[in-house]
Amino acid sequence: MEEILRPLRYEDIEMVRTWRNSEGVAQYMYTAEPITPAQQEAWFQSISQDASKEYWIITSGGKDVGVANLYAINRAARTCYWAFYIAEQGVRGSGIGGKVEFTVLDYVFNTLKLNKLLCEVFVDNDKVISMHEKFGFRRESYFREHIMKDGKPKDVVGLAMLQREWAQLREAMRSRVFRTAAPSTDAPA
Repeated sequence: MEEILRPLRYEDIEMVRTWRNSEGVAQYMYTAEPITPAQQEAWFQSISQDASKEYWIITSGGKDVGVANLYAINRAARTCYWAFYIAEQGVRGSGIGGKVEFTVLDYVFNTLKLNKLLCEVFVDNDKVISMHEKFGFRRESYFREHIMKDGKPKDVVGLAMLQREWAQLREAMRSRVFRTAAPSTDAPA
């Protein structure tokens, strides 16, 4: 299977800064102020030393196309949040978002052994909310006027999935996302 996520490296920070400063990405972020090279360097140093965060570069066809991350990883509570963006317009709609979502869910629940994965999405970002819900995320919260964006308050939807829910959905989602046949559930072990 093609590599979907690779660890973020120092050499990536200028590419990530360029993506993050682009209108196509910044419009979905909580903050939209342009990021300077010095700020990006400080950010990278900070996340590199923070065990509650993990960052990856999303790849498609051998090309770097976006960023995915976990944050607020709480091993005692067995929870974390996640976010991602596809910066390269040409791969949007190609199924890469679903592959990223599957890969992150599998990592959180089967590698980290956490119990709950959460995310927050602007209420008007219907495509991303719909994608999360297709994977089994449930709406758990509605944050009214949660973020000030361009001088205006924006509402945010909080979604989450539990490990036991993922365990029930995993094989069907794998076959849908990667277009492979799901193993028969009535086959002998």
